[in-house]
Amino acid sequence: MKKYFLIFIGIFTLSFNTNAQEDFEAILLADAADSQKLMQAYFAPGMEGLINAMNNGWYHTAKVHKTFGFDLAIGLSGAAIPSEKELFNISALGLTSITSSSTTASTFAGPSGTTSMTVNTTINGNNVTANFDSPGGVLSDLPAKAVPAPIVQLSVGLPFKLEGMLRFVPETSIGENDGSVKMLGLGLKKEITNWFGLLGKTPLHISLLAAYTTMDVNYGIADQNSGEIQVQNALTEFNLKAYTVQAIASLNFPIINIYGGIGYNSGSSSYAMSGTFTGEYQTGSPLQPTVTQTLSAPSDLDFESSGMTTTLGARLSLGFFKIFGSYAFQEYNTFSAGIAISIR
Repeated sequence: MKKYFLIFIGIFTLSFNTNAQEDFEAILLADAADSQKLMQAYFAPGMEGLINAMNNGWYHTAKVHKTFGFDLAIGLSGAAIPSEKELFNISALGLTSITSSSTTASTFAGPSGTTSMTVNTTINGNNVTANFDSPGGVLSDLPAKAVPAPIVQLSVGLPFKLEGMLRFVPETSIGENDGSVKMLGLGLKKEITNWFGLLGKTPLHISLLAAYTTMDVNYGIADQNSGEIQVQNALTEFNLKAYTVQAIASLNFPIINIYGGIGYNSGSSSYAMSGTFTGEYQTGSPLQPTVTQTLSAPSDLDFESSGMTTTLGARLSLGFFKIFGSYAFQEYNTFSAGIAISIR
């Protein structure tokens, strides 16, 4: 399945070498339950990191725009992968049809080295085997070794000290196999500085923020008519939902703005494969050295991430032009940086 991980490239609008992930679908040679466990362990850091990245970069000040004032921000968030998430323990998965001489294997966000694995299963009462390499990760190819997410956001001032925020990517083609990605994010910020009396006379501003993001990606897998895995009409589908609620504050000076927030992030993502997959196994018999069997692809892998978040950041104001950066302390520590054009 060459370039299988273009599903992520389409999201991140990045490119990196995917040779280590070629023929990842060979994992389907294992029994269905083991394939599910192995794919779950492999993908988890990438999916969880993306949830954390998508929940960041929503603000660079607690002060809301005047009615119909706006800013357009462009930037990037990156969720750092904890070192303990770079590898998974093979034996801890409780696999029944897979053995390996290694005790650990790389996750999606781990080192690039592959791990040799052997499948032992039964087909029509006969014991058969197959060998495959669990793919390495793409840690060295990720920018700053972090799972990235784009920030393209429009914020508009509304009456009653409110500000609406929109993140939007229309359905866009990606890759070479009829893939597509689309994203929608909605946020609302309410400034409550006037609730605290004399604070309204100081540079300090206080707001409440709530935001929600959804992303859908699908990516076709090229047909493969020979080899240990044969593939027809295959498709991967990925859906992410993430939300954050935070109390935020900022000290707004003419050139420098210091801001921060504390709150709660949560989200979930699902990953599914569909299509027709056929595997080839070794029997050890000279009379019939190989047999084939239709394989079951994992139909629904689910991932979740949630927890408290604390953000610290700064913004440089050069007239209408803003440069901002922040760092969030959370399950996957996340940095955000970008530029904005801000009016009123």
